Amino acid sequence: MKIIRAGSTPSAPGPEDYFTGTVRIDPMFQADAPGRTSGAHVTFEPGARTAWHTHPAGQTIIITFGRGRVQREGGPIKEVTTGDVVFFPADEKHWHGASPDTAMSHIAIQESIDGTPVTWLEKVSDADYSG
Repeated sequence: MKIIRAGSTPSAPGPEDYFTGTVRIDPMFQADAPGRTSGAHVTFEPGARTAWHTHPAGQTIIITFGRGRVQREGGPIKEVTTGDVVFFPADEKHWHGASPDTAMSHIAIQESIDGTPVTWLEKVSDADYSG
């Protein structure tokens, strides 16, 4: 058994190469081998968002606070709120972030394949974010 105390790993800002706006990442867990699952609590200030990206084994996000937006490539922007659970299938190009006027936090859970949990792509433009 392993117990990880919340807040025992330092918070980090979301890297500018992969996020637009103010984002804080709080790592939660990283499975020991042979496990491949990791999780983080991510907080987005209003208007902040990820870049487009994919996950080789998919990703689940659980909205823990506020209101946000999610979109898969070619699909409409969907509004999400506290308590919503969103699953992005393996290799589906998508982005997620806060609404324009309300912060949003979520727990992000994904698995690594060949040591890689995510492939980052281009940033989401302001026009695409606005729909």
